[in-house]
Amino acid sequence: MGILRSRKQQCFGIAIVAAICTLYLLGLWTGPGRPLDATVLITTQHNPSSPSSSTTPTKHAVPDDTVSTTQPAGRGPKPAPPGQHPVSYLIGAAEAEMKTTLARQSKTLRDAVAEYRRRHDGLPPPPNFDKWWEFARARDVQLVDEFDGVADLLAPFWGLRPATIRGRAAEALGFAGNLLLGVQVRAGKIAHISGGNDWHRKALSGMMASFVEHLPDMDLAFNVHDEPRVVVPHDDMARLVARAAEEKAAAAAGKKPRNSFAPSGGEVRPAGLAPEGGFDAVGTTRFNTYAHQSSWLHSRASCAPGSAARILDDSERVDDVSQSLMGELGFVYNATALSDVCASPSLATSFGLFERPNAYSVVQELFPIFSASKVSSYADILHPAPWYWYEKVAYDEAQDPNWESKKAKMYWRGSTTGGYSRNGGWKRHHRQRMVDKLSNGDSAKILEPVEARDASQQHQLTWQAKPASRSRLASLFDVFFSHVGQCDPADCDEQERHFTVKGRTRPESAWHYRHLLDVDGNAFSGRFYAFLQSRSLVYKLSIFREWHADWLKPWVHYVPMSLRGDDWAELVRYFSQGGADGGDELAEKMALRGREWAAKVLRNEDLEVWFFRLLLEYGRVVDDDRKNIGYLP
Repeated sequence: MGILRSRKQQCFGIAIVAAICTLYLLGLWTGPGRPLDATVLITTQHNPSSPSSSTTPTKHAVPDDTVSTTQPAGRGPKPAPPGQHPVSYLIGAAEAEMKTTLARQSKTLRDAVAEYRRRHDGLPPPPNFDKWWEFARARDVQLVDEFDGVADLLAPFWGLRPATIRGRAAEALGFAGNLLLGVQVRAGKIAHISGGNDWHRKALSGMMASFVEHLPDMDLAFNVHDEPRVVVPHDDMARLVARAAEEKAAAAAGKKPRNSFAPSGGEVRPAGLAPEGGFDAVGTTRFNTYAHQSSWLHSRASCAPGSAARILDDSERVDDVSQSLMGELGFVYNATALSDVCASPSLATSFGLFERPNAYSVVQELFPIFSASKVSSYADILHPAPWYWYEKVAYDEAQDPNWESKKAKMYWRGSTTGGYSRNGGWKRHHRQRMVDKLSNGDSAKILEPVEARDASQQHQLTWQAKPASRSRLASLFDVFFSHVGQCDPADCDEQERHFTVKGRTRPESAWHYRHLLDVDGNAFSGRFYAFLQSRSLVYKLSIFREWHADWLKPWVHYVPMSLRGDDWAELVRYFSQGGADGGDELAEKMALRGREWAAKVLRNEDLEVWFFRLLLEYGRVVDDDRKNIGYLP
């Protein structure tokens, strides 16, 4: 029986490796942290000319056709179901899915272990999972099973030897020019912390204080840049994932895993682990700096050869929105697919990070760098942002009026972050395109109900897109820049002339509007949680991914927006208007639901629980005996 079991385990491991390699070759799995349905985004490649920054812009210098809305057959938005408004349909579907998710959460430790093993092909949870469970239950965590993002982020690291991972962390932290914040955990305490800002160090120490005693010795490298840092070429990542599958299959086959990490201290320090008290200086670095240059070729390097981002002929680089958008106006129905860089070559010339990032220092090997946000093609390890934990943008309930007292407008103020502008590059940056489309565009489309007959001559309600003048919709938007920066002097001057810059406002000004827009800057915007805590409805325009993706549900807690913008005007019109054509009551309900959910899952305690789980999983990955450790009741 032992021989048969061994052969079955070997076959199981081989099958996993073969399946993952096949997915890579087909381009269905193109990077860490990317579910199989996340293979597409939204816009279409274009090649606009770059006018000289000395050219005086017209008021509509940012072209509305920066992103083409014409897709080949089968690549356009999927049809919206007839009858109800597409937004109403999407809300109903998302609410039903969220209800199912809540109902299935584990109630006991034994149930949680069984669910973990079901999701991870028999792999047991990491050591001290029982301590984590007690920690989570004591803090009344709502979604105790929803941590798939953690496994996705760390999966490729199983393809490296633990000593290699430890060594790369120490190497990265040993070169001061890498601009990383380093944390040493030794004997259940933070033994050393250096780099970064004072608030950043205090926040990380505070986030870890309540659970660090349960962690093994480790060195942690945290990114202090806004932009992500790790992008691994596709062929290298494919080999790492194949090796990782073998390693995890072997770990899953163990019958009696040890519920403990490698002991702390000892006469011999594990290979690669830095000496306590600091990080040995290294003379060279594998990180390369390309600030103020296009990052697109680096950003797409991890994409599968057959993906849209890697197509060789410029004229054939067309985005496929069939897996992310719905209806003629392109409402978002899959936010994961929406943020897939590999399916969206148009991002090269429509998003600031790719056109010309403000800061950009990357390594093209798998280094364990922890970042607060990243885009899909990068391999940084996401962790809860200390920015949120430290309440750098705080919400003051006393300043927030009730829904009826708020203005029925969409509000946004911000600066021209997102990229660095040179030679007119701002025309290809996402914030500038967004403000121009909402403030200066000539026309937009909205949906109107139309009675029609179907094939059986039965009356059927459909929603058809109709043009509407911007003057008709102008009262719905209060969207302006408050500051122009991150640009060469000529480009700054050009933007000052083109945009109406309102000047800086107090943060609490936002609470007087029903509709709040949250937009990526150089990375995540940092205002999202405060917005969700408010009594306003939150709209999100983003491709940056954060730790909370498993816990926040589009169309339940906030309104997702496409990048090309055909849906923007109709979203605000619909949520602002009453009667049969509008959804103002749905808007108020979603605002309240988002606020109530934020109070349950975005507390500092929730960030700590997620961080604890992440570092337990990371602790196993960097343990030399990782195949033989884990928790089983």
